[in-house]
Order: sequence, then structure tokens, then C-alpha cells
Amino acid sequence: MAITTATLVLLVVSLLAISTLASRSGPSSHQGHGSHAKHSPPPPPPPAPVAPVAAALVRTTCNSTAYYDLCVSSLAADPSSATADVRGLSAIAVSAAASNASASAAALGANVTAQGGAAVDGTVQALLRTCAVKYGQARDALAAAKVSIAQQDYDYAAVHVSAAADYPQVCKTLFRRQRPGAYPVELAAREQALNQLCSVALDIISLLSAT
Repeated sequence: MAITTATLVLLVVSLLAISTLASRSGPSSHQGHGSHAKHSPPPPPPPAPVAPVAAALVRTTCNSTAYYDLCVSSLAADPSSATADVRGLSAIAVSAAASNASASAAALGANVTAQGGAAVDGTVQALLRTCAVKYGQARDALAAAKVSIAQQDYDYAAVHVSAAADYPQVCKTLFRRQRPGAYPVELAAREQALNQLCSVALDIISLLSAT
């Protein structure tokens, strides 16, 4: 009986040893397979997009202006900026300012017409009418600036753009003299927007004058 018990003990010990070796060899072979996968070469990265030359020219040009973001957005809004040179970009900038002035003139004129039957300050209404005229004159000055750019007469183009920026300030001055503190917030915003667009146009035109 003692021999039988010893034999059983040896048999159990042998089975445990075989089981232990088997459990160790399993993970080891799996880990080796994973290690082989880690050494496989990664897929090549996709090629980096190449910025168009026109987009680079817009950025370079706008870096020379006082309002970079406004410059980029104004030029990019015109599809022709994709093939334009610096002179073409200056014409686009002038057109953007002219569109702004035209929209302001139309909005002010419509506002005066809408208030025609209402009980409003007659002086304020007259001032708004004058402001509409001034923004119209700014639009015309910018149209003249675009003609000067086409003729490569950059000095006159700059004079016209500067005049366009000054017209809304006349409107503000009239309000300060006749109705202090009554200058509408909307008008102040329109004046600032046109002034900044004219500044961008002048900065680009100055690049042409320097060449």
C-alpha cells in the first residue's frame, strides 16, 4: 500500500511539472509572435498637401498689411485671387472696400426712407441722408482707385483710397457738431469696417509703389 501511495505521488508531481512547462511555453510563443508584428515596417505617411503658390502670395502680401486676418478673408472671398499677382490682389482689396461702402450707402438710404413717416428727429434724419451720400462718394472714389491700378498709376490709386476712408469721418464729424452723443453705433461699426478695408488696400498698393 505504501508503494502504491508513493507511486501516485510521483505521478501527480510529474503531471504538475508537465502542466507548468506547458503554461510557460504558451505565452512565450504568443509574445514572440507579437514581437515579430511590432518589427513590421509601418505604412508610409500620406504626402503633405502643397500650398498653392497663389495662397502663399496672399499670405505674404497680407503680412505687409495692418489687418492680416481681414486681408486674407477679403482676398480669399474672390476666386480670382487664386491666379492674381500683387497688382491683382490690390484691385481685389479695393473692390472689397467698394462693396462695403456701397452696401453702407444703400443701408443708410433705406433706413432714411423707412423712417420717413415716423416721428424721428429731423436733424438726425438729415444727417443719415448725408452719411448715405458720403458712403456713396467713398464707393465712387474706390472705383476710381481701381481704374488707377489698372493704369498702374499707384500714387493716384492711393489718393483715391485715402479719400474713400475719409468720407465716413465727415459723417461722424457732422454728428458730433449737430447731435453730440447721437452718433449711431451701427454707423461707427460701418466706419471702422470701411476704414480697415481701405487700410488693407493702401498697404497692398504701397507694395506696388515700392517696386
